[in-house]
Order: sequence, then structure tokens, then C-alpha cells
Amino acid sequence: MQLFQERKFGNLISDTFTFFKEFGKNYFKNYLALNGVLMLLFVVVFIFGYREFFLQMINSNVNGNSYFFQSYFQENNLLLILGFVVFVLLFLLMSIIMYTFPVLYMKRIAETGDRNIKPDQMLGDIKKNIGKFIIFFLGTLFIMTPVMFILMAISSFLMVVVIGFFLLILLMPAFINVMNFTLFDYLNTNKGFFESLGYALKVNFSKMFDSQQAKFWKYWGSTVICFMIIYVVLMVFTFIPSIFLGLGMSTIPEVGNPQSDPAEVFSGGMGIFFFVIYGISTLVSFMLYNVMYVNAGLQYYDSRTDLHRTINLSEIDTIGNSEF
Repeated sequence: MQLFQERKFGNLISDTFTFFKEFGKNYFKNYLALNGVLMLLFVVVFIFGYREFFLQMINSNVNGNSYFFQSYFQENNLLLILGFVVFVLLFLLMSIIMYTFPVLYMKRIAETGDRNIKPDQMLGDIKKNIGKFIIFFLGTLFIMTPVMFILMAISSFLMVVVIGFFLLILLMPAFINVMNFTLFDYLNTNKGFFESLGYALKVNFSKMFDSQQAKFWKYWGSTVICFMIIYVVLMVFTFIPSIFLGLGMSTIPEVGNPQSDPAEVFSGGMGIFFFVIYGISTLVSFMLYNVMYVNAGLQYYDSRTDLHRTINLSEIDTIGNSEF
């Protein structure tokens, strides 16, 4: 599969799944080797923390204790602080791998054509680019995200005249594309963060309203389709826990009944099943978002027309040699 080539809208979608057909086994083998344990620990910490918070919230609402959370935090502040620190550390480590792995894996394929990439090779690539990722993270947090919030606030205000609704639909995929293009360009070249950000903005918004040359709509549509595919698959996992949650809530005894214990609804077998399914859906979501990242990579390689010409010329040079 050639990565550096021009692709039409349909090819961006189909080639995303072709990529996983050709490289999926090796891709996820490396991905799970580097990130599997971190994802599992993250989900366990998140689910247990969420379950505890959820159970306490139910007790608070049913018993009418308005100071319940204040007293709960005061009694368990050390444990909560420790849990929060562990959660943040796991999230940061996991995020580094989740965001950099697809970029660096595709980069290694594009440069070497290797179909048997090893985990230690990917770990070495990630270590070399941690500094760049930190800069990217800070740039996203303090530059790109505030601008996005401002634009979303304006769009929300304009929803009173309907146009804001359409702006919101346009903004989120466009923001995701700019962020992904910036990361891909930043890790694939020797450019600085602002140079890569400028490239991402130029590629996505240059000649936006020229139907013959604009790339915005092709990339925007590709991102939307991938998001919809991921959303539909995740609905399968989230729909079942939602049904059980509704059934569980309907069995909670009436407020004021001194004999009732609403927390029993989620501390028993049904509650365990609900949170296990919720944890599985979280793990599945982590895996599925690789579809979005690989699709973003194909968009980036589509935009690198400078390398398309180089590859085509190198292929022409090898034609004569292959005849002997």
C-alpha cells in the first residue's frame, strides 16, 4: 500500500480499512504491547472511581443530604488525591502513546516499507519524539483550544438564527483535522510547531470555496464519516449498559423509605455487570479511534503533493532496471 499518493474522498475511507487489512495485525500487536496495560489500568481506576462516586451520589440524592459530598471528600481526601494523581499520570502516559503511535507507525512504513515492525522500534521512536509531543500538547492546550472555544461560543450565540448550528457542525471536524495535520506534519518533518500549524491551516482552508482545488470538504467529510462509523459501533456497547441503568433506576425504592438502600441496585450483580460493560466500551473506544488517526494520516499523505512527485519519479527510474 503506497501512503504518499493523491486520494479521492471515497479512497480516503476505503484505504483506511485497506491499511488495517494489510497492517492491522502488526499494528495492533505493537499498539497493545505498548499501551495495553496502561489502557487496562486507566479503565480500572476510572471505573472504580466512577462507581464509587456514582453510588455516593445516589445515596446523597435519595437521603436528601445536601452536605454529603463535602463530608465525603473531607473523610477521604488523601485517597481521592492519590487516585486523582494516578489517574492523571496514566492518562498522560496513555495519551502520549495513543496520539504518537499512529503517526510514527505510518511514518516508519512510509520511510522503510517494513511490514514487521517491532514494539522496541516503536518505543524508540516514541521516546525520540516525546519532547515534540509535549510542545504539541502545550500548543494545542494554550493556542488552538482557546481559539476553538471562542469560535464555538460565537457559533452557539448564532444558533438563535440557525446558522450557528451549521457552524458547529463544520467547526468540530475542521478543528480535529487541523490538530491532526499539525501533529503529523510536526512529527514527520523538521518544522517547528507554528510552521506545522500554518501548514495544517493552509492545507485545510486554502481555496476552501474552489470546488476544483479545495481539499477542505474532502478531509472534513472523511473525518465525519469515520466519526459516524466509530459512533455507531460504540452505540452497541453503550446501549446495553444504558438499558440496565434505566431498569436499575426504576427499581430504586421511593425516597424517604427508611428500609431502602438505593446503592444496592449498583453494588450487586447487575451493577457489576453495568460497570464491566462500561469498561469494555471504554477500551473498545480507545481501539476504534485508531481508525480516525489512520484516516487522518492518509489525509496528510494526500496533502503532501511534493512527495507524490518524488515517488512517481523514483518509480519511473526503476522501470528500466526491472526489465533485466
